[in-house]
Amino acid sequence: MRSTRNLGASAILAACSLCAGCGRVPQTHTLSIAAAADLQFALEEASRSFHQAHPDTQLRVAYGSSGNFYAQIRNGAPFDLFLSADAQYPRTLAHDGLAADAVFSYAAGRIVVWVQSSSPLDPATALRDPTVRHVAIANPAHAPYGRAAEAALRAMGLYDSLQAKLVLSENISQAFQFVQSGAADVGIVALSLASAPAARGQGRYWEVPAETYPKMEQCGVILKDSAAARQFRDWLTGPAGRALLLRYGFSLPGE
Repeated sequence: MRSTRNLGASAILAACSLCAGCGRVPQTHTLSIAAAADLQFALEEASRSFHQAHPDTQLRVAYGSSGNFYAQIRNGAPFDLFLSADAQYPRTLAHDGLAADAVFSYAAGRIVVWVQSSSPLDPATALRDPTVRHVAIANPAHAPYGRAAEAALRAMGLYDSLQAKLVLSENISQAFQFVQSGAADVGIVALSLASAPAARGQGRYWEVPAETYPKMEQCGVILKDSAAARQFRDWLTGPAGRALLLRYGFSLPGE
């Protein structure tokens, strides 16, 4: 009789365990990403696409200048992954032992001259137009797109005449917003912002010749190793991520 009762109790415990397992909610993981501001529109779509492929992972993305994120990460900011508009920042973090894996290239950025759709200015000649009062660029001190804009202005022989008209923004997304709001007549911004679906119809742009500024290789690095971080890196550098980045005006590494 004792043996029978023990077997019955074991069966009940096993059944309870199975029922408990049936009601268990799958664990989700939140991946915290520090991303260059030029990725704002592209990563909004990427977040949705990646979550469909990996429903157990949510992306929490902060956008800003790569230089500011670099300083924050060095001071212990709790990001899992860093997507920089400048290759040197993640490479330095990796060199100094502040990364969990090797640096990877995911894209190359391009700059354009952008004006509002209501502006009478031609973006191809706007930088030479004497009626222009304010030109928005990202701050070259910490924003790679600002350094590219300054280099292009110097290469085109326009920096000296426009220096007093430059309006420096915290990052490239804010430079774009300055022109959107009318705070600047024209801006030198990321192609990925000017050509994004959300910006179509709002303005016109002229692509700045690539030979006037250094190639903007964009790199990322995993700061805290996890399966989710590696999955997102592989997705971004794989066929789906590359196709998305191309749609948003980026060049691919090596092109």
